[in-house]
Amino acid sequence: MKPIWLVVADNTQARFFTAKTHSAPLEEIETLTNSENRLHDRDITSDLPGKIKSTGGGGHALEQETDPKKHEADNFARLVAAFLEKTHNDEHFDELVIVAEPSFLGLLRSHLNEQVKKLVTLELDKNITTHDATDIRSRLPEYLPHL
Repeated sequence: MKPIWLVVADNTQARFFTAKTHSAPLEEIETLTNSENRLHDRDITSDLPGKIKSTGGGGHALEQETDPKKHEADNFARLVAAFLEKTHNDEHFDELVIVAEPSFLGLLRSHLNEQVKKLVTLELDKNITTHDATDIRSRLPEYLPHL
């Protein structure tokens, strides 16, 4: 039997754990970080938006099309989803639990492929990425749901 995988994530990091059984303690196996999302918006963008002058002498600043932090969070969600797809294809897990900060959970869901989505047995919208493995396990059901 393959271990159950658990991902605990937010916009800045994703921690991956395994559990040998549905009631076993968690063992951390991998961490992905998104250092870009820790920066200020001004440090993420390479240049300030330009300005437009109208013929009447007035002008206004151009707005950025997307919020840089949202863009970086979306890129990170794509990276986490790709990692999950690769590890599933390499046959590392058959069941997946996702615990993520609410807005990141939505982004991650949108990037998961259908095969991985079918393996998700539990989703929790909590931001507990900084907690230790024992505390994370205590916030989950005593017996993890299974397929």
